[in-house]
Amino acid sequence: MNPDGYDSSNTDCTYSTGRFNANGIDLNRNFPDAFAGLRRKQPVDEEKREAEVRAVMAWLEMENFVLSANLHGGALVASYPYDNSNGGGELVSGASVSPDNDVFVHLAKVYSYNHGSMHKGDRCSDSRPFLDGITNGYQWYPLEGGMQDYNYVWAQCLELTLEISCCKFPPVKDLPGMWTENKKALLAFIKQVHLGVKGQVLNGSGVPVQNAEVEVKGRKNLCPFRTDKNGEYYRLLLPGSYTFTVRYPGHEVLTKTLNIPHGPDQYSALKHDFQLRQMNSANGSSTDTAKPTQGIITATGVSNLTLAGSGAISRQTWTRICSILVLAGVLRSLIN
Repeated sequence: MNPDGYDSSNTDCTYSTGRFNANGIDLNRNFPDAFAGLRRKQPVDEEKREAEVRAVMAWLEMENFVLSANLHGGALVASYPYDNSNGGGELVSGASVSPDNDVFVHLAKVYSYNHGSMHKGDRCSDSRPFLDGITNGYQWYPLEGGMQDYNYVWAQCLELTLEISCCKFPPVKDLPGMWTENKKALLAFIKQVHLGVKGQVLNGSGVPVQNAEVEVKGRKNLCPFRTDKNGEYYRLLLPGSYTFTVRYPGHEVLTKTLNIPHGPDQYSALKHDFQLRQMNSANGSSTDTAKPTQGIITATGVSNLTLAGSGAISRQTWTRICSILVLAGVLRSLIN
């Protein structure tokens, strides 16, 4: 999918272009939005999304991406989430700040300082200057329904928007020079996938489990990070000490503090598996009978969300559950 439109004729940065597909829809404004959904009181309705957007959403349900970027033209800057806001707790000094803001700023600077000129912050003729060549998306301009926020909130994939040319659709003759400017930055960015920690969550029998919740203290993500079908989790984190809380139905809550080094230097994130302890009937929990997913939404958010039984809920089902969590979380931030 090309989220930035198309170019029908371009030889010298004068062109005939459009941002819309054949149905007149801007694809990079068509993804579910964590903030706009609450404001309009609308649920995520995948069937009303454009075919290209539904294809990307389905792809994200099948594959667990950790780090990504989408490339645009029209400016020279590395932009990071959030792109949108509801004016709640995430809005700080004009920026819409995510729980992983420190990681996003690091990723953006890695790209800008390894780029030929982005880090200088020089503005294009129709744009403002950017300190260090980076910007919070919302602080630059609010964007509703973008792919960047969707990937982060719903697919637990940290994504940047890389604006790599003042010319919106550069001519072919400029492409070799653009590759030279961006090659080192792209390689350095890819290397950051080794930040933080990775591993598996194992149940009381030592079997990897899907949909175990892996939270980091102080990082309350709108949609909790969860293990994939292989029981694997990935958390991109800067070097430091972090406390993890791991939850899985029928098992005791596990809390563990890890000291995380700078993984890119070794081309590997810290490897750590979480081994859970199974509850027994005496503790008031049964692991023999599968129970349906239950959740209670109150005026202050979501409480008593229980994923009982095997916990092996499909990615599509969990996306819908996350939609409820996201809307309730934003509502809570507005009330507080």
